[in-house]
Amino acid sequence: MKTGQKTEEKVFSYIEEHGILQAGDRIVAGISGGADSVCLLLLLQEYRKRVPLELSVVHVNHGIRPDAGEDAAYVETLCQREGIPFYLRTGNVKKLAEEEKCSEEDAGRRIRYRAFEEIAVKTDSNKIAVAHNSNDRAETMLFHLFRGSGLKGLRGILPVRNHIIRPVLCLDRQEIEEYLREREVQWCTDSTNAGDDYARNRIRHHILPYAEQEIVPGTVEHMGRTADLLAETEEYLEEQTESALEKCIVDREKTASSEEFPENGFNRVELDVEKFLTFHPVIEKRMLLMLSEKLSPTGKDIEAVHIRDMLTLFTREGNRKISLPMNLTAYRQYGKVVLEKGNQVLPGEAVLPEMEFSEFFMKNRQEVPRNQYTKWFDYDKMKESPVIRFRQTGDFLTIADGEGRMFHKSLKDYMITEKIPKEMRDRIPVLAEGSHVLWLVGYRISEYYKIDRNTKHVLQVKLKRDCTDEETEEKNGRTH
Repeated sequence: MKTGQKTEEKVFSYIEEHGILQAGDRIVAGISGGADSVCLLLLLQEYRKRVPLELSVVHVNHGIRPDAGEDAAYVETLCQREGIPFYLRTGNVKKLAEEEKCSEEDAGRRIRYRAFEEIAVKTDSNKIAVAHNSNDRAETMLFHLFRGSGLKGLRGILPVRNHIIRPVLCLDRQEIEEYLREREVQWCTDSTNAGDDYARNRIRHHILPYAEQEIVPGTVEHMGRTADLLAETEEYLEEQTESALEKCIVDREKTASSEEFPENGFNRVELDVEKFLTFHPVIEKRMLLMLSEKLSPTGKDIEAVHIRDMLTLFTREGNRKISLPMNLTAYRQYGKVVLEKGNQVLPGEAVLPEMEFSEFFMKNRQEVPRNQYTKWFDYDKMKESPVIRFRQTGDFLTIADGEGRMFHKSLKDYMITEKIPKEMRDRIPVLAEGSHVLWLVGYRISEYYKIDRNTKHVLQVKLKRDCTDEETEEKNGRTH
């Protein structure tokens, strides 16, 4: 059997094993003109001889390379030769990156997928085919590993995700190029892939080749098998998490199931504390992450520090409240923990601001931010996760006396000294560890938690509001 036949059989088996395509599917294929996408187009054409499919092609010009028009012309010629409907879309990566405050790499991805979705609607297609291969999957796994991802990230790219399909994910780059050479088909080369401007390119050009040549031959193939195992594990844990949530959610008519409530417009979910604590910590964390992602508008920005803070609501009693990214709120209410959209007001409370928490390890010469809305704290000095709330009896700050000594001062006395109006004192948010106030928002932070030369682990807290970084507390005569 020729190499080309083996490649086709390998891909067709992969398609059938993962249920990637079914008879009657209408597919939009994203074809750049590179080897991967040209191979995808040819293999889809071959598969159409076995299974009836409708196929359209979209090519996206990102507006980066002067010679990009040649790629579009090449893909259009291929489509004309095969009798496939061709659509050309253009974008401006640099402009979009500026407008949406993202990297150019991310902007390019957004432009592509928006074009794919547009043509899918136009052609009444139910699937979008993209040309990721096994090398891409390995690169993604490493990229996510370096960023500290969980199982979802470590499984890399999936063969099917909603209506996005990747039929050639089982092939590596060498197999793809050999297939095209045997069929005597040319492909285009994107000059932007040759540089090391993007993190993925550096992984592609340096890390994976070194691993293949110097550590373990067949690295990409082995990582692909690991990715499949991780995907199965993630799928199992997803099912276990859904099942656990069904047992923990209180008042089913009010909040619905974890799977249904976001689509049905539910903004709030209540969890039974006693039932929640019967599960393994892995499932507990996953339940909180799943609910947070379903409640938030984008499903992003919830990090490990937020999950740890929410877990404290289950283990320590008290009417405490935590502000989370994307305008989410979590709080303890007797035997329940409530997660909901928006900073809901508890009885007798003013509205707490939304805060964003993140953590990192201090590097040499990092400058502590001095703007009014972002603060750094020495995380190693904290025994508990701090919470955002309003003042309580017994709250205190650590103050410096100007002679190198520190002392505790009650928050009430500090407010009197600062001449804060009495009617405002219960409405100013505080970030506190127990009764020790880290930050009286808008005024000062505790001397005890300040960053110093011995600080290794930093907690960054950002107050999310309309402001500019240039606006500093020094303008108001306040310390950072």
